[in-house]
Amino acid sequence: YGNHYFGQRVLMARRLIEAGVTYVLVNLSKNNSWDAHANNFGSHRQKLPQLDEAVSALLSDLTDRGLLDETLVLMTGEMGRTPRINNKAGRDHWSRAWSLMMAGGGLTKGQVLGSTTSDGVDPASRPVPLNDVIATVYHQLGIAPNMTVTDELGRPLRIQPDAAPISELLAS
Repeated sequence: YGNHYFGQRVLMARRLIEAGVTYVLVNLSKNNSWDAHANNFGSHRQKLPQLDEAVSALLSDLTDRGLLDETLVLMTGEMGRTPRINNKAGRDHWSRAWSLMMAGGGLTKGQVLGSTTSDGVDPASRPVPLNDVIATVYHQLGIAPNMTVTDELGRPLRIQPDAAPISELLAS
């Protein structure tokens, strides 16, 4: 997992999962930020190897312990980053194309869905809307994404509007 902030928190998350905790959130850094509007390469030079070390250890340990199929691991940021470096050697917010990882939780394994254009600007194939990612998580938790709840004024609201679970990830 690594002797660093993120690695130790991911190790703690695995122990919490083993103890039966049903939801665990781990942030990458103390300031909880991937934001690198300046010095992108310097700020990520340390974070990326730590992320790789800790997440690969988590997935291996969950597999070895027989827990990965019942534990959904979702690794994402809140948006993508610009495909072009700005004049401060940073990358700004970019919501048109970004990536995430989902593993375990009964999902079909070994897939990469979608791609971007060669310049990384836009989705090129199989774009996956964020609402569908959330609908997939709900589905795997046994919550119908099209379920409605009633607000305080008595109006029905869908918990995840305009969404469907990602069919390629659902076990057949």
